[in-house]
Formats: sequence, C-alpha cells, structure tokens
Amino acid sequence: MRGLLAAGRTDVLTYGPDGERRGEGMRVFVQSWAPKPRMVIFGAVDFAQALAEQGRFLGFHVVVCDARPLFATAARFPDADEVIVDWPDRWLGQALESGAIDHRSVLCVLTHDPKFDVGVLEIALRLNGDRAPAFIGAMGSRSTHDDRLRRLRKRGISEEELARLSSPIGLHLGGRTPQETALSIAAEIVASRWGGTGRRLSEEAGPIHRDDVGALEDLIPHDRER
Repeated sequence: MRGLLAAGRTDVLTYGPDGERRGEGMRVFVQSWAPKPRMVIFGAVDFAQALAEQGRFLGFHVVVCDARPLFATAARFPDADEVIVDWPDRWLGQALESGAIDHRSVLCVLTHDPKFDVGVLEIALRLNGDRAPAFIGAMGSRSTHDDRLRRLRKRGISEEELARLSSPIGLHLGGRTPQETALSIAAEIVASRWGGTGRRLSEEAGPIHRDDVGALEDLIPHDRER
C-alpha cells in the first residue's frame, strides 16, 4: 500500500484474514494522485541504458541528462521519459527552480568525469529539507570516489553533506554486466526508500514488511477472537 502511494500508482490490493498479501479476506482500493517520482540519470553511458530500464520498471519518471548530443539520444534510451542534452549542473539548477526535483527524486551520477559530476553533486548535496532528493549516488572506482570527495571538499561541501552521497553507488551483488550493475543500483534505491538492510532475508528474523503490517492495523478486523 505504501509502495503504491509512493509510486503514484492506483490499484486494488488483496489481503488475507491476518493481513498477509495472499488468500482472500479483504480488498483495498488504493488511489494516488501524486505524480511519479523522478529518477534522474546523469551520464548517457551503457550503464545508464540499463538503469533507465530498471527505473521505468520500478515506476519512476526517468530522465537522462548528458551534455554530449552524440550520446544523449532518444534512440539510445527508449525507456527514458525524457532525454536532455545539457550540462548536468545547469539542468539541475533549472529543474530545482521549476519544482521538477523534490524529496521523492533520486539522482544517479554515472559520468565518471569530474567536469560533469562534481558540479551536479555540489548542487545536489547542498539541498536540504523538502528540496533534498531521497537518494544521491555516484558511480566510480574507489580511487574515483576518493578524488571526487577531495574535489567536493575543496568546493566547501561539509562532511555532513558528503555523508548523504552513496558512492560507489549500488549494493555489492558481485555483478559484472551493465544490467547486473543497474540491478544493484536499483536495489540500493529500494533499500534506501524503505529502510532495508540489503542483507539476505534468510539471515534475518521478524516481519519482512514491517511498515505494511503497521499500516494495516486499522483496516484488519479485530473481532475474530470475540
């Protein structure tokens, strides 16, 4: 239920007598008027193609932004809702002014190039309150990450602001292909949204969907034992 509302989707959910998502017992109509949250991918690289597909699958409004018109084309990114040819930092500044970026947005910087990624990360990491995106991640090796942090510190980004950056982006799945890498990034975004640990469920105990259980308390009849 919370997932549908967060994604701006309308659907009918079926719950069993104890609130489980199987069997019959209660049907709940969930209607959301919220627009889709945005996934903005900076860098029109091969990994971005795979991540755009994952973003669309997860229900995001996917935007790909790159300053290089040779790479940022609709033909290369059929799963993107928008393909923008512009410098990432300039586009992000304009998107913030228009209200296109909010606290539900996720920003994924995949450029590997400091002349593109440092400027856009500086803007993103300085945002706070309702203007702060839900997730900010950047791709790169450990050495790229260290160099990026050094450059951001030189621009005055504080340690508290740097702590909001997920870099290198993604969960450690051991993947090799762009599709597997995109899956690891998508998994981290989902875990970040709902407070997941990223660990194997077989290694944990307790309810799997803790928030869902709490959200249904007022909807499940409590007179079955009377």
